[in-house]
Amino acid sequence: MSKKKKGKIHPWRLCPEGEHWVRAHPLHVPPSKKHPAGSVTIRHVHCANNPTGKDQLYPDEIQEIAKQNFSKVKNKPCPLTLPFPNGSKYDDLIAGWTQYWNDVFGPSESLDPNLIKALIASESSFNPTLLANKRDSNSARGLMQITNKTRKILENELGELKDHYLTITKNDLNDPNINISAGIRWLFQKKLLASNRLGRPATCEEAVAEYKGVLKDFVAGKTQAKKLMDRFKKYFETLKQCGKV
Repeated sequence: MSKKKKGKIHPWRLCPEGEHWVRAHPLHVPPSKKHPAGSVTIRHVHCANNPTGKDQLYPDEIQEIAKQNFSKVKNKPCPLTLPFPNGSKYDDLIAGWTQYWNDVFGPSESLDPNLIKALIASESSFNPTLLANKRDSNSARGLMQITNKTRKILENELGELKDHYLTITKNDLNDPNINISAGIRWLFQKKLLASNRLGRPATCEEAVAEYKGVLKDFVAGKTQAKKLMDRFKKYFETLKQCGKV
């Protein structure tokens, strides 16, 4: 008896669960009698099986999802630039990936796109090529300051994540679209970890504290953690007041 074909993880996904989308690309054909030197053909757009059959997002599909859907997302963050030149440049990406991951995980407290925008402001000041330590290419990079260690966790099907993985390279993290998708996925994991640490459901603010690595000190009221979180909260409060009299 044949297995029932799986549906999509999300309506925006281009392939069924357990497969990933591959854009058209050149394909080298080995030498043959007809073509002794080999040849090149075009492999058309297609869905490819993931090796383990689990849900994986790859860069090609991340780019295509954003291209096809994000301009139409209605729940966008406040368009204020805050004190940064690129402060509203990535609003469509923030809105799209916030909606996508909210839809996938269905949390009781949905992530607010303003929270993600405030987090980016506090992490990178909207600098997509920021490297935390210029002498260490594995240090935190990009808009949401994702380390190479985190990138490896996001793709590791035998590690701490139980589902919804991303297979991306270190250089991919310099791409705002990929970085935001990965960062929000990681924030959901951090919220889960924060809940485990606290012994109760963590708030989104506490998830941000865990994301920044200061949850324990923040809950204890320590000065340095409070200062770090206050910067984020200042941006978040400003964005939440957008449009209010």
